[in-house]
Amino acid sequence: MATVFQWSGKNPKGIIESGEMAASSKEEVISKLRNKNLIPTAVAEKKKTRGLSFGMRGVKDKDLVIFTRQFATMIDAGLPLVQALEILSTQVENKTLAKTIAQVKVDVEAGSTYADALRKHPRVFSELYVNMVAAGESGGIMDTILNRLAAYIEKAMKLKKQVKGAMIYPAVVTAIAVLVIAVIMIYVVPTFTQMFAQLGGTLPLPTRIVVAMSDFLSGIGGIVVLGVIIALAIFIVQIRRTEKGKYITDKILLRLPIFGVLLQKTAIAKFTRTLGTLVSSGVPILDGLDITAKTSGNKVIEKAIYAVRSDVSEGKTVA
Repeated sequence: MATVFQWSGKNPKGIIESGEMAASSKEEVISKLRNKNLIPTAVAEKKKTRGLSFGMRGVKDKDLVIFTRQFATMIDAGLPLVQALEILSTQVENKTLAKTIAQVKVDVEAGSTYADALRKHPRVFSELYVNMVAAGESGGIMDTILNRLAAYIEKAMKLKKQVKGAMIYPAVVTAIAVLVIAVIMIYVVPTFTQMFAQLGGTLPLPTRIVVAMSDFLSGIGGIVVLGVIIALAIFIVQIRRTEKGKYITDKILLRLPIFGVLLQKTAIAKFTRTLGTLVSSGVPILDGLDITAKTSGNKVIEKAIYAVRSDVSEGKTVA
């Protein structure tokens, strides 16, 4: 069974790239990265997380927003970078984030830029976060960039909450409908079946079909259906461990009624907001498209953005 690894490496331009890859071993990941003209700098097995978008396990988006805003305020007030990090490492309530900030401070004191120090913690600071900080450092507008980052994360949190709210209602309605149908088939229909048997006569075809389905679900059929559902869920989880599997399942999700349209609109909103934030912060358009593709969360959308990036690199406009 393939294992998912998180990796980072330098491309021929010296830019650090990062991502995830399914492979049987760390050596296989390193080999694949070298085949892509990347110099591996870190490869580690991915630990199970709860799917947080910006923070690692134990570091919520809200914690990152508070830290980013406080850091921006300190930089704007003229505090030296190291001193600001020192203060925040003792004031931040989240222990995991506090330890990370302390390590970042040590790296900065050792001569690393703030962006390079953050880049060593990809499970805490996303590639988008790091690249915007790098743009802020080179442009001398660190406080402005940090405030933009905080605003971006807050909007992402709000959008995520809205999407969840929009998806909960149809999901609950569907679940209740399935439950009601199951109760009718397993408990109600058999009662009517006994009544029809006592009355005699031939039942209409639709009624016979319903009775046959009820008999099937009331017996071993119910267990079979449950087993198929569980097996399908396990299959989907396993297939999404591969890049091709993710692409196929993401493509199916985008074609689902209601949910598919919602996912498409969410992806478009995320794309425009992310790219706009990056470009306005001084990140080159090609790098912005590259980062936006990696943070899209959907392999189909990611492929489409990379196609746009390829066209732009050849001289075409984004539109």
